[in-house]
Amino acid sequence: MKTIQGIKQIGVPVKNLERAIGFYQEKLGLPLLFTTDHMAFFDCAGIRLLLTLPEKEAYSHCSVLYFEVDDIHSSYEEMKGSGVNFVDEPHLVAKMDDVETWMVFFEDSEGNTHALASEVEK
Repeated sequence: MKTIQGIKQIGVPVKNLERAIGFYQEKLGLPLLFTTDHMAFFDCAGIRLLLTLPEKEAYSHCSVLYFEVDDIHSSYEEMKGSGVNFVDEPHLVAKMDDVETWMVFFEDSEGNTHALASEVEK
């Protein structure tokens, strides 16, 4: 099984998005890529760093690794078949120009939540 290609993004939960943007941009010198109402994306040497106001309590206490895959649907089916505990199904999270970002979340053996991520050109 070779579905994971690398780490696409690391999600860091924050309590105050504006304050966190200032810290990562001004103190750490990371380039800000773009923001939404609840998220900010930075470039960290080719890996996206996502600062986010957590949607769920389960995501508020630890960082989330977003593993990059080519085909999220086949990776999901393959990993689910091998016993990975997914907490949802692949779903569209963002559309930017001609690129769609898809994700699906899963738990590792220690109860940490991580995700598979795939960007599809349309």
